[in-house]
Amino acid sequence: MIVQTYYLYVERIDARKNMARFYALSIQPTLFGHASLLRCWGRIGCRGQQKVHMFEHEDQAVELFLELLSAKRKKGYRPRTSCGNPRVSVRSPVAAQ
Repeated sequence: MIVQTYYLYVERIDARKNMARFYALSIQPTLFGHASLLRCWGRIGCRGQQKVHMFEHEDQAVELFLELLSAKRKKGYRPRTSCGNPRVSVRSPVAAQ
């Protein structure tokens, strides 16, 4: 049984190299109560590829999750900081009235 949900989405963008990549990780339960680690990666705006790792125990999935996160951080992947549209501002419904 999965005790805590894990989800990560990071990007690596370098205009000089024409690079715009994403990498997503999530730990999800299987139908049989085990843990699975889902990895998705590719060019931003494209569907990309995915791979699923199956584990008997959640701690094994978390260990791989953290290893992959560390490797991606070393390569320059960072969490996305905004939606990419500078004109969109978030306002509360009360302020809009």
